[in-house]
Amino acid sequence: MSDSGLTARMAGGLADFSAADWDACAGTDNPFVGHAFLSALEDAGCAQPRAGWQPVPIVIDGPDGRPAAIAPAYAKSHSQGEYVFDHGWADAFERAGGQYYPKLQIAVPFSPVPGPRLLTRDPALRVPLVNAIAAVVDRLGLSSAHATFVAEDEVEVFEAAGWLIRADRQFHWTNDGYGSFDDFLAALASRKRKVIRKERAAAVQGLDIVHLTGDQITEAHWDAFWLFYQDTGARKWGRPYLNRRFFSLLSERLGNRVLLMLALRDGVPIAGALNLIGADTLYGRYWGSTEDVPFLHFELCYYQAIDAAIARGLSRVEAGAQGSHKLARGYAPAVTWSAHYIPDPAFRRAVADYLEAERAAVAEDIEELDEMTPFKKG
Repeated sequence: MSDSGLTARMAGGLADFSAADWDACAGTDNPFVGHAFLSALEDAGCAQPRAGWQPVPIVIDGPDGRPAAIAPAYAKSHSQGEYVFDHGWADAFERAGGQYYPKLQIAVPFSPVPGPRLLTRDPALRVPLVNAIAAVVDRLGLSSAHATFVAEDEVEVFEAAGWLIRADRQFHWTNDGYGSFDDFLAALASRKRKVIRKERAAAVQGLDIVHLTGDQITEAHWDAFWLFYQDTGARKWGRPYLNRRFFSLLSERLGNRVLLMLALRDGVPIAGALNLIGADTLYGRYWGSTEDVPFLHFELCYYQAIDAAIARGLSRVEAGAQGSHKLARGYAPAVTWSAHYIPDPAFRRAVADYLEAERAAVAEDIEELDEMTPFKKG
């Protein structure tokens, strides 16, 4: 596949790249697109063909023979673990006689985390990389390609190439120069401050909260967290997407970028929340518990995350998908974006009409939610 003299190829996974070559394109700001995180998913067996995630990174090599642009791509045989839901599209396409799967997914598996999906050493290569993705779909006769949770500055690149744009929302906390959690509380309405203080006091009664990074995290800690993760995963998805080995590889490869928060009762972990630390953002990912403690979920996943972000001077906390209950805890609505390449003209028209209405509904929803944040008005 070529574009203006550039040649694109499909690789077989992260093992085809050195960490240095991949990260020269991915950068280091967002840990989810780095070689360490993505290779841990593959090497643990989570993102593999037998799980319905066949790694097929799309690559443009530079004049030096090293990768100059990469799209983290996967051939998907289902729509699980994506958090941008297209099951209805798949049903409609197949009812009309088409074959929706396999499709091409440009994403970080199992991670509803916004970030770059066009990884380049030179931003000018983003356009040919998008064109290369579309060429793969056309050449292989696939139904579609889906770039999910794309960085905001990439949206216009996809849109200019004719991809359909989809909007959704999450809840993110923004650090407005706070020096402490009390500074954050001071920005809230009085009634909201009182509620949060009561929640925090109730959540930690009889417990100790610890923050662990790097080699502070032992295999025993991961054993405990694995139990928490399995419980939450079974309730949310039917079965957990990740396996126990992934967490050990994550800890080994990301080191101090992993932040594990545990709630201890008499020294024994009863709940935990896993976060990754980016250049300016704390990313909350997984949580679980073996005891039902009121407000402990809010404490570990939202309030402790705010504490950690303030202590590290980070600009934002992104606490994952969905969850309007985050609003009362100081997390405000934020738009997330995805882009969709659909070659079939009739199918494309139907999806385009749907997305136009959906974007309007999301914008209206965000406007209403913005009025409901707990911050002082006026």
